[in-house]
Order: sequence, then structure tokens, then C-alpha cells
Amino acid sequence: MTTASRFPRTVQRLASKLPTEVNSAVRRLALLSLIGQTVLVVTGGAVRLTSSGLGCPTWPRCTNNSLVNTPEMGIHGFIEFGNRLLTFALAAVAVFLLVYLWKLRKERRDLFLLALGLLASIPAQAIIGGITVLSNLNPWVVGLHFLVSMALVVISTLLVNRAYGRTGRFKNRLLVDLPGVARPVMVAVAVCSAIAVMLGVIVTGAGPHAGDANAPRNDLDWDLVSHLHAIPAYLITAGSLFALYLVLRRKITGPFRTATYLLLAVTVLQAVIGFTQYYNGIPALLVGTHMLGAALLMIASTNAADLATHSPRR
Repeated sequence: MTTASRFPRTVQRLASKLPTEVNSAVRRLALLSLIGQTVLVVTGGAVRLTSSGLGCPTWPRCTNNSLVNTPEMGIHGFIEFGNRLLTFALAAVAVFLLVYLWKLRKERRDLFLLALGLLASIPAQAIIGGITVLSNLNPWVVGLHFLVSMALVVISTLLVNRAYGRTGRFKNRLLVDLPGVARPVMVAVAVCSAIAVMLGVIVTGAGPHAGDANAPRNDLDWDLVSHLHAIPAYLITAGSLFALYLVLRRKITGPFRTATYLLLAVTVLQAVIGFTQYYNGIPALLVGTHMLGAALLMIASTNAADLATHSPRR
């Protein structure tokens, strides 16, 4: 038997082993994708906060003569190239997830399309990252790069909820009845979270930590946009406290109660970090922590809104 004739049989043999229902492997890959997207936010922040934005001064190569960083580039080249490598790792996770979902692509179209969206975004992120480098870290392009990462965090959160049967058409978790007001409030909190993140990008573009000493800024009034950034943060806090009131007053249990506690904890943490960095000269470590908090906020608010949307109403 020739190699050419063996190949189709090998593919058929591997295809026969693919799952016909959502199993633990699919769930782990979905969770790994969410963790990886969150880590990518942190490593992207590390690139900027350590002034490693041009650690690889060109794209798609790291240098004109090398695909990878060289010892002469030092720690900045290592940090920037490490961030690029993580993108490839996330692409591999998305590919594996699509392969595992292949036999379920019609039955679980929701999961397949979410996984496909994650994979399709990888080239887009790579191109935006390349434009970021080639534009000498233009703050608007850097901001777009971050916002796409936030969108991927949201998609990954929805993917995890669907894979674990928490929400969606195929949910297998018992969700308690919620007051009718819970759904619009949680959706509003999620929208305000997205607005807060977008305004945070503008604040970052107006402040220090540009990613390189010669990188441009957006020339906006940093103090003004910081105060504008705080407005949706106040609304998120109000919405989270109202959700807590509903949970305690109506004695709500189950996933929504947990989601509410998580949302409030992340919101308070982000507020503390935000105020602390504002009044202490915007130290890099706190900025990085605030970026991680932004990813966690998008996870928490998306999760709470998703659960509220798919819970029965009283």
C-alpha cells in the first residue's frame, strides 16, 4: 500500500475518533481558550509597560534577517516575541477545538461558530499587531489591538458557558427564576463594561507607558478622559450593587448568585486599582494589574448578562 493510499484511511480513522457529543476535551479546550486570551492581555500589557513595543522592530519577522528574536535584542526582544508566540498557541487551541467539534458542527452550530470566530480573529490580530509595529506604536492602533483582545475574551466566555451547558439552547444547568428587571440591568452592566474598556484605551493613549520612548501619544487631556472613563465605572458599580440587592432580597441561589458575587468583587477591585494608580503617578505594575482587571471585568459582566438572559423570569 502506498503512502498516498494510506493517508485517506488515516484521516478516516482519526475522524472516527472525534466526539459526537460535547465531552470533557471540548470543555477543557474552551476553558483553555479563555485562559489563553486573558493571558494574552497580560503579556500584551507587559510588552507596553516594559517599553518592549518595538522589541521586534519589524513584522512579520522579528528583525529583517530573523523570524525570532536574537540575543542582541535583550529582554525587550524576548518579551515582544513571546507575546507573538502566544498568538500562535491560541490559534492552535482554536484549530484543535474546531477539529473536535467537526462532527458536531451542525448539531452544535453555536459552539462551532464561536470557535470559528476565535480562529478567524487570529490573522486579524496578527495584522493589527503588524500595523502597530510598522506605525511606531500609534496609540489608536495599539488601542484597537487591545479592544480586539477584549472581544475575544467575551467570545471565549460565551464559548465556555455554552460548552459547559450553563446557557444557550442546550443548557443542562437548572437556572432559578429571576426578577424581570435582572436581565436589562445585567445587559446594561455588560455594555457599560465595554464602554469603560474603550474609554480606558483612550486614557492609555493619552498617558505614559507608550511601549517605547519615541512612540506618539493621542494628545488628549489625560485628566479629562480619565474622569470620563470613571462615569461608566460608576454605573457598573451601581448595577452590580443592585444585582446584589436582588440576590439577597429575593434569596436567589445558583449560578446567578455566584456570577453576581464575582462581578461585584471584580468591580470593587478595579475601582481600588484605578483610584490608587490615579493618585500615585500611574505606576506600571498597577497599570498592568488594571489591564488584567479589565479582562476579568469583561468575563464577569458577560457571564452575568449571559446567565440573566437565559434564566426564566418570575
